[in-house]
Amino acid sequence: MVKSKSTAGGTTAATAAGMFGGSGNSSSSGNSSSSGNSSTNVGDQRKAGKPSTALLEAKRRARNMLKNQGNATAMQETVTDIFQNAMNAKGLVQRPTALIYDETMSQHCCLWDKEHYECPERFTRVLERCRELNLVERCNQLPSRAATKEEILRLHTEEHFERLKQTAGIRDDERMEELSSRYDSIYIHPSTFELSLLATGSTIELVDQLIAGKAQNGMAIIRPPGHHAMKAEFNGYCFFNNVALAAQHALDVHKLQRILIIDYDVHHGQGTQRFFYNDPRVVYFSIHRFEYGSFWPHLKESDYHAIGSGPGTGYNFNVPLNSIGMTNGDYLAIFQQLLLPVALEYQPELIIVSAGYDAALGCPEGEMEVTPACYPHLLNPLLRLADSRVAVVLEGGYCLDSLAEGAALTLRSLLGDPCPPLVEPLALPRPELAKALLSCICLHRPHWRCLQLQRTYEVTEMADLYRDCEGDSGSGSDLHQIMRIWIGGPPPVDRYPTRDTAIPLPAEKKVRNLARLQVLRTETKLSIPPIRVCYAYDPQMLEHSNLHDPGHPEQPSRIRHIHKMHEEYALLARMKQLPAGRTATTDEVCLAHTRSHVNSVRRLLGRDPEELQQLGASYNSVYLHPRTFDCATLAAGSVLQAVESVLRGESRSGICNVRPPGHHAEPDQPHGFCIFNNVAIAAQYAIRDFGLERVLIVDWDVHHGNGTQHIFESNPKVLYISVHRYEHGTFFPKGPDGNYDVVGKGAGRGFNVNIPWNKKGMGDLEYALAFQQLIMPIAYEFNPQLVLVSAGFDAAIGDPLGGCKVTPEGYGLLTHWLSALAGGRIIICLEGGYNVNSISYAMTMCTKTLLGDPVPTPQLGAQALQKPATVAFQSCVETLRACLQLQARHWKSLEFVGCQRLPLEPLVGENNNEDFLTASLRQLNISSDSVRRTTGGAEGDRTDCGEERPSGSKPKVKVKTLTEYMAEHKEALEQNEMFAVYPLKTCPHLSQLLPEEAPLTINTNAACSGCNSLAENWVCLSCRTVACGRYVNEHMQMHSLGSDHPLALSLSDLSVWCYACSAYLDHPRLYAFLNAAHVDKFQEPMAWTYACQRRADGCYGLGPDGQDQDDDCIPGGAGSICIQLERNNNDSN
Repeated sequence: MVKSKSTAGGTTAATAAGMFGGSGNSSSSGNSSSSGNSSTNVGDQRKAGKPSTALLEAKRRARNMLKNQGNATAMQETVTDIFQNAMNAKGLVQRPTALIYDETMSQHCCLWDKEHYECPERFTRVLERCRELNLVERCNQLPSRAATKEEILRLHTEEHFERLKQTAGIRDDERMEELSSRYDSIYIHPSTFELSLLATGSTIELVDQLIAGKAQNGMAIIRPPGHHAMKAEFNGYCFFNNVALAAQHALDVHKLQRILIIDYDVHHGQGTQRFFYNDPRVVYFSIHRFEYGSFWPHLKESDYHAIGSGPGTGYNFNVPLNSIGMTNGDYLAIFQQLLLPVALEYQPELIIVSAGYDAALGCPEGEMEVTPACYPHLLNPLLRLADSRVAVVLEGGYCLDSLAEGAALTLRSLLGDPCPPLVEPLALPRPELAKALLSCICLHRPHWRCLQLQRTYEVTEMADLYRDCEGDSGSGSDLHQIMRIWIGGPPPVDRYPTRDTAIPLPAEKKVRNLARLQVLRTETKLSIPPIRVCYAYDPQMLEHSNLHDPGHPEQPSRIRHIHKMHEEYALLARMKQLPAGRTATTDEVCLAHTRSHVNSVRRLLGRDPEELQQLGASYNSVYLHPRTFDCATLAAGSVLQAVESVLRGESRSGICNVRPPGHHAEPDQPHGFCIFNNVAIAAQYAIRDFGLERVLIVDWDVHHGNGTQHIFESNPKVLYISVHRYEHGTFFPKGPDGNYDVVGKGAGRGFNVNIPWNKKGMGDLEYALAFQQLIMPIAYEFNPQLVLVSAGFDAAIGDPLGGCKVTPEGYGLLTHWLSALAGGRIIICLEGGYNVNSISYAMTMCTKTLLGDPVPTPQLGAQALQKPATVAFQSCVETLRACLQLQARHWKSLEFVGCQRLPLEPLVGENNNEDFLTASLRQLNISSDSVRRTTGGAEGDRTDCGEERPSGSKPKVKVKTLTEYMAEHKEALEQNEMFAVYPLKTCPHLSQLLPEEAPLTINTNAACSGCNSLAENWVCLSCRTVACGRYVNEHMQMHSLGSDHPLALSLSDLSVWCYACSAYLDHPRLYAFLNAAHVDKFQEPMAWTYACQRRADGCYGLGPDGQDQDDDCIPGGAGSICIQLERNNNDSN
């Protein structure tokens, strides 16, 4: 039980006193939307000023609890109010958007390469475009400031700081160019040190302003960028890591516990990743071009398998893009299917966006095709998370036109302007994106409850498929394979190029891109109506009432309470109130209903109450009143008035506080409290009178809108999406029409989407998942010109009929997400909802959202992370899986999500330092104490102390003997960061090998026969089949299971693995095979390192070291040990 303040200043029980017919006689199962046997006891309690019995019981238990705990001091118990967040929002209005920049940042430039991509024009063009759109003067402009040394040293080393400081003011270009050449993609200007401090300090200042509540959100237009800068290394145009330092500042100074960093720069922000790889207080989410490591910065840790380590496991997300040309559809899919569900569950207290615009159309670095207008759509769903504390920080972007437009439209979105409609049709997610995204989801599934929608399969299913396909990868199946392919970049260098680093696009492609950008800029509609929200309400609609049951749930005071709360929250004066008295004409009503139905309702005027009761009883859950026709036509006409205001460009959006509701009304009869179908009439009106081709109706009333569905089930111009309680067809309006498999008829097939809940108790989390993973992808693909919401609030917490738990702020969040569609042209129309407190707060939060006010973020994930999944959540997952699988046949944006199954237990490692291990082992000569020099420089060449290895190159490893190597890493061995693996000395499966049949050579560069991968391949020692290992697509494991060939030789490190024994193996009988691979790989025979004498025939006993089985074990030689590294932290720490 909860308490809430009444208008008289007393307290009432919100979940009881706020409902009509709230006695024990009211049905909570919701099998019918009528409640004719409801009593008025609740109303009597309110008049008497007495608390409810349930509240008295709650107080008694609280007092007993305190007594049992031995508290001697009397304490007043605190009972949480379910509407407290909505009450707290009363005084919240849209706060200013902060903007911080410094004109001097244009000084940083490359003095020896005037064509360098990271040029001052990147900064100046962004500001120019923001000023052209009159955005700068609308912001709260913050004074810039330099970061202190103490702030920089939170993450960077003192040597790193001092190294850059020593360059300040230096005018020796030759010296600076030489210093710059030591770092990957760096130039140093005399002003670089001061401007880098200014960029970092300004980012920290922006974060301080947001956390202090002085701004709602903000943007830092700064340079140099920062996300590549590492602990002790300049890298990729970056010197100090602006975003990472601001995040660490928020952790240390403001004591935040959950920060979300989103990095959509086309280059992986490896610097930011490394700083927080072990820290669960920061989720780092990066979307970047990868192309299997062939794209800069050429790091394995940029792949999807790098999910964090230690306590940070599961908090690092990489979505690697393995082809160029990714579009709006790809990026929206990443946000909807992965980022937003995780963000909702994580519940960040602050969101920082590393906003690089080098994935934008025309950028020569990224070669992607994200249009500038898409960036507001990516940002929009984040703006109501973290209590609206969102900081956007400029990173990369090297096509000046798309950079300036994308950044300006981002700032425009922060200011609260609606997302501009996307000019071009939304391209569907590409197969390359689908593979990477599903692999990323798969590896994070164990760590996030929200990532359970995809169906799964056992590894044996893939093995069976592989065997049945005779070695084919089974590409036509629904089994998603975890693929890790590594191509990598160029070999390491001692000095990096400093001139002519810009690689322009071909001239014809550049011309095409610029022409396309010009068209997009011209056709993107940025003009917005002067009025944010229009409001439709007419007191005459109060006259429709149940003359025989004053306690009926559908009461006149429903809209009166909503109107009163809008007045209390000072919202009415901020909206355009539409004139009262607009009734829908007969022709307008007949857009959705038969003329006979309209006439039958018209004839109710003047009828006797007893006759009306008898007539109402002939329908399903309907009561009638002599003024029913007048009220019903007023309700429909009021919605039409809002449609006119929005479509004529007078208002951006509309709120329709109307009754009687409409979505149950059938074309030929009233149904379920509904007389005329207000929203259906409005949709038809928009199509007929305004020529719209695509209208979206979203129905979140807890009851299925059977009437709306039937009216449009054959109409492809209207997409109807209903999320409702279904209970396998037993919940009102009952029957199969509301099930997920009802998708429309004829031309309208696929344009009806039902999301049926089969359990009660669905709340904010379940509705949010349904929206982001199903409703919003379909809506974006449909691309509506108008959004109509059948806004029943009977799924709200406290409703006597719905049995669900959506909070008022939850409805505000759903409204905000929908407002990104159709250029913000959205109309919220009241349907059901029978707790006047619930519906009043819920509708008020929707209105505040449309007015741009901050609404408290729903606490979607706090309880879910601490408790087992509820029955409701598990049922939600089942429903969404079924819906995704079916709707994928009609909506291509869902195809890869609904049709693919993920491996239940993916065998992919988490170690993001495998490149270090590989390089170490390749350079380690364990057969002798001789040392081979590494290529690429003299033995004495090495980086300065404290520096990390270059991000864009392979690690350079000094060669050591095994003895030296083990001694040097003694501490790591003792701490289990590194350990020695002793292979088996013998194995019963060696008998399958015939050394005399060993090939003279084994091609160590052969591709996998199943997927053509060149990464981590193995050769079967029984039949010579080449297949990839378990960290790629597991084809060798499948081959072993299917053919009963247990022994395989690694083509990478020439180790031998027995699948049957699950162990490495070292035995003289393997030498003939090892030597054949060694000759191919190194063009020289392999050294003999076994204790026994080498035999010409290669036939050795099966005992240890080639002895007979009953011989004593002879200790092995130097070849009997294998080194394995498991780093629990980044090599940058």
